Amino acid sequence: MASKDGFLTEEQREMLKVATASLNVENLAALAAPPPKSLVSPRSLSSSPKSTSTLLSDHHGKGHGGGGKAPAVRHVRRSHSGKVVRVKKDGAGGKGTWGKLLDIDGEAHLDRNDPNYDSGEEPYKLVGTTVSDPLDDYKKSVVSIIEEYFTNGVVEVAASDLRDLGSSEYHPYFVKRLVSMAMDRHDKEKEMASVLLSALYADVISPAQISQGFILLLESADDLSVDIPDAANVLALFVARAVVDDVLPPAFITRVQKILPESSKGLQAVQIAEKSYLSAPHHAELVERKWGGSTHLTAEEVKKKIAELLREYVESGDTLEACRCIRELGVSFFHHEVVKRALVLAMELRSAEPLIMRLLKEASEEGLISTSQMMKGFYRVEESLDDLCLDIPSARSLFRSMVPKAISEGWLDPSFSKATTEDGEVPTQDDEKVKWYKEEVVTIIHEYFLSDDIPELIHSLQDLGAPELNSIFLKKLITLAMDRKNREKEMASVLLSALHIEIFSTEDIVNGFVMLLESAEDTALDILDASNELALFLARAVIDDVLVPLNLDEIAGRLPPNCSGSETVHMARSLIFSRHAGERILRCWGGGTGWAVEDAKDKIWKLLEEYESGGVVGEACQCIRDLGMPFFNHEVVKKALIMAMEKKNDRMLDLLQECYSEGLITINQMTKGFARVKEGLDDLALDIPNAKQKFESYAEHARSQGWILPTFDSNGEDATSAPAS
Repeated sequence: MASKDGFLTEEQREMLKVATASLNVENLAALAAPPPKSLVSPRSLSSSPKSTSTLLSDHHGKGHGGGGKAPAVRHVRRSHSGKVVRVKKDGAGGKGTWGKLLDIDGEAHLDRNDPNYDSGEEPYKLVGTTVSDPLDDYKKSVVSIIEEYFTNGVVEVAASDLRDLGSSEYHPYFVKRLVSMAMDRHDKEKEMASVLLSALYADVISPAQISQGFILLLESADDLSVDIPDAANVLALFVARAVVDDVLPPAFITRVQKILPESSKGLQAVQIAEKSYLSAPHHAELVERKWGGSTHLTAEEVKKKIAELLREYVESGDTLEACRCIRELGVSFFHHEVVKRALVLAMELRSAEPLIMRLLKEASEEGLISTSQMMKGFYRVEESLDDLCLDIPSARSLFRSMVPKAISEGWLDPSFSKATTEDGEVPTQDDEKVKWYKEEVVTIIHEYFLSDDIPELIHSLQDLGAPELNSIFLKKLITLAMDRKNREKEMASVLLSALHIEIFSTEDIVNGFVMLLESAEDTALDILDASNELALFLARAVIDDVLVPLNLDEIAGRLPPNCSGSETVHMARSLIFSRHAGERILRCWGGGTGWAVEDAKDKIWKLLEEYESGGVVGEACQCIRDLGMPFFNHEVVKKALIMAMEKKNDRMLDLLQECYSEGLITINQMTKGFARVKEGLDDLALDIPNAKQKFESYAEHARSQGWILPTFDSNGEDATSAPAS
């Protein structure tokens, strides 16, 4: 047992040893650095620390070995002011004290108001901050480069900015971002993106990185299609363009298909690129010019520049300068236009022929104009000889004299001469008849575009006496209309509907469209948007009941595989089955009057009502003429007959008589109108009990007056209409 003289028990000695060891460890750590000044104030130095004897007395006051309680010992501390300050339990707290023995929390004793306070003694705090990702920074930077390029179009600036940006390992993401941003913009930006990729290839971006960029694009095609509905088609064209520009190797198409998931948009895009673009004849030219051409010039602008350089050449005679100008155009796929215009100019200016022949020879020998482009230019002139003869009567003989010269000088392939005479055979009488027919119908079509007189055109065609060549007329009609304004396109569609009723069979029209689609690629060389225009003509023919949807399948089946004409038929089918297709297609070129079918029907009914209520025959005929829809006059006949039955007013027959006498409504339109009424007699009988008797009397009167075809039978079936259902 411990005595009051200061002896410690074994338990107390162990407690003291543990406390001292802990204190020494903390003191050693504190000695490694100067103590905080705020903790060593003069006032605190004047106070004595807690002495060992005090500590011992604390423990001494606790229980003894016998387990009895020791008397409570009160610890008192006297301050410098003489006041007695009671010390808290275990020496903690109190004025002028250092706190508990093991209380070493420095933060609690830092006083920011202390004159000796040093902020450097504050404990460190970890502050969270965002770590920037180099790839994210790169992506943000290239967006501004691309936006600026789309604004100013300067390839050199974009290449320099990308080079200065560094981080070349991220260039595949530049390719992906450039194409994906262009996909959601106009054709101008798409073309600019392709041009920039071609400029950066190998110089700034390695071939492997461009391939990797396109792989990233194809892998994200499903996500792109959410915002860009036709993403697969647009991406397919970018892939095809990259292959044509030698930015991607042709083997890329095969290789990438193995790594893309089945049924993915990316795989679909690659397959479209392979089958629709890269496998088509003349695919390089078609792909290059899909978005306007690599020179950012439209086809019309290029043609204008070609015409200007040829005129300057004829004036100066500088062959080298002319070749330099042709080279600077940068449209090697369009050099056939140079050949064509040069030959036409030689026909117009006989004195210029030697210069023109010398220029073409020089361009061929330099390799500036390829053999295929040269032959294509000659072919195009040959095909347009019928039109040229209207302005240059001797065009055919002049052209035939140029061909042997070109072949003998070695800059035109001899196979051209064989092809033009069908392997050397003398043209037959049928060939001469076809050429004569083409010359005649071109004149007839031009007159129609000026006069808008359908009956006169029909009479002119009948006078030619060549119904077996009707399909050639259709091809000429639509080809000439495509190269003109919407007015002529609308007139061609209206004429086609009238011809189908009057003299053309469905087979004639199908054959004509097949001929058009077979030559669509050649037509596209002159008319940039030929494929879309042909699709609209096809769709319009179906809407006007000239063709039925099944005829489109027949036309597609007669076309060569993988030709652009098949894609045109597919496009026409999509137009037909789209929402509100009838109204949209009828108005695609202004719709004649710009009305929908329902609007036209309303106007017909109103003019007939006005006439029935006391109108003048001549005024009613003029209103029908003002409708401008001769292919729809059978609707006038139908509504006039129905109104005559309902109103019991036979004045309508006088109107029909006048329309027939003036040639306003043809016999075929009249017959078709009667046939449509006959088909609906069962429904009419519900409202008009004597409808059948009335109709038979009207038909008999029309037959006696010669309004309708003699084959029309008001009771049974007739030659012009299907049996009533």
